[in-house]
Amino acid sequence: MHTHQARSALGRYGEGLAARRLAQTGMTVLERNWRCGRTGEIDIVARDGDVLVVCEVKTRRAGTFQHPMAAVTAEKAQRLRGLAERWIQAHGGAPPGGVRIDLVGILLPRRGAPVVEHVRGAA
Repeated sequence: MHTHQARSALGRYGEGLAARRLAQTGMTVLERNWRCGRTGEIDIVARDGDVLVVCEVKTRRAGTFQHPMAAVTAEKAQRLRGLAERWIQAHGGAPPGGVRIDLVGILLPRRGAPVVEHVRGAA
């Protein structure tokens, strides 16, 4: 398997775990991997009550030096906000609760269950 394929398989697996975690906390997953032209992609779009949640998912294998949560820079957060705006335009307006950016970090240890961390309002 090529590294790109391995990475995207890892990402998809992580997104599945993240979507389940969000659903367990009472959120409704509206869409996964929503693409907007060349601007980018939102990993998960969900609703938390009357708040629209744009969720970035980062999956890492244990042993990599960067913690998944370190992946969202100010620049990345800005891009996610822009993508959220476009999603809202494409889907009929902003929800009453506004938009929140969440982050789900998934760490896959060599053995044992994945560690799933959900940070609300990460950016």
